[in-house]
Amino acid sequence: MNTYKYLARNALGKKITGKLQANDEIDLQAKLKNDNLYLESCNEVVKKTSGKKIRSDRIADFSRSIGKLVGAGVSLVKALRIICDDETLRQKERNLYSEILKSVRTGISLSEAMALQGAAFPPMMINMFRSAEASGTLEATANQMADYYSKEYKLTKKIKSSLTYPKILGVLMVIVLAIIMGYVVPQFKSLFEQMEALPATTEILLGISNFVADKWYLLLLFAVVIFIIFKLLFAVPSIKYQKDKIKTKLPKIGKLMRIIYTARFARTLASLYNAGLPIISCLTIARDTIDNKYIESQFETVIKDVQAGQNLSEALAKVDGFTKKLVSSVVVGEETGTLDDMLNTAADQLEYDSEMAIQSLVAMLEPMIIAGLAFVVGFIIVSVIQPIYGSYDAIASSSK
Repeated sequence: MNTYKYLARNALGKKITGKLQANDEIDLQAKLKNDNLYLESCNEVVKKTSGKKIRSDRIADFSRSIGKLVGAGVSLVKALRIICDDETLRQKERNLYSEILKSVRTGISLSEAMALQGAAFPPMMINMFRSAEASGTLEATANQMADYYSKEYKLTKKIKSSLTYPKILGVLMVIVLAIIMGYVVPQFKSLFEQMEALPATTEILLGISNFVADKWYLLLLFAVVIFIIFKLLFAVPSIKYQKDKIKTKLPKIGKLMRIIYTARFARTLASLYNAGLPIISCLTIARDTIDNKYIESQFETVIKDVQAGQNLSEALAKVDGFTKKLVSSVVVGEETGTLDDMLNTAADQLEYDSEMAIQSLVAMLEPMIIAGLAFVVGFIIVSVIQPIYGSYDAIASSSK
């Protein structure tokens, strides 16, 4: 049942406005007539939902389906109906697409219907579709968005998969240490209690072991509290700004992050520019996809400089957090009149560079984690063996 906002008149000709639920306009008219009201006009109230953001690969599938169906001459309403009937869709996605179909049937454009779904669709995609509807290039834009979000998903997956092994090593390191400290070391406690004096390292080890064995729940509580504190702190704009700035300055990791941010910006800018959007609109939308507040904050100056007539390459060169390769590509594109091609080329190259940088980072992290685990285990072994050997030496000395 839908909600309608109506304008009606009573028997005296007085205007009456209000909202009423009905199956359709005929049902609404009948309900008003029962109240001695005569319908003049009505509009369906489309509620804005707060849908969760859809994964990049699902957005790519949606865009690809729109592009192929519209390109084949299928009407937009029928195309959305076909997409909603896809058996592979999850129920949440089916409900989301059904809401879009319902909105489009009332005369709302596809881009506006997508915008009404809250955070489900990224602003860039909505703006691209809005521009395509105005220029009549929905098919080409939808296919372009499908390629864009497919590449974004692949890059994100590569980053996550590359970091999976170091994460597993880190978790295993914590588990091994918990077992050693909570179970293995306490087995030597009775032996150590018989000794008159223990080395400082052994005393430290026993203290840590006793705490882990007896107060392990405090460690878990401490970890949860620290996690919540950091989560709340990083939600503060000024702290998030500083955190994002540090991310671009860290040795090794900072270089990787700069490459990823530049690749993301270049790909978005290339897609928007190829779609024919004005360069200011391209910069404004692409800025919001970088996901780094420190870099994003610098774009106010970039946009003002471009509006004042400065070359895009000169304006981007002032951004702290991008690699120089992007600026070099933009310079060539401006001088040769092939900015769209150079942006695409730069995006492809930067995405490849980011993959290589990730592999290099992982190759560096793995031995560091293993070395850290070896150091801790070595410390434990030395702390256990040292007093035992000391007691043997004491026995040997007393027997002489």
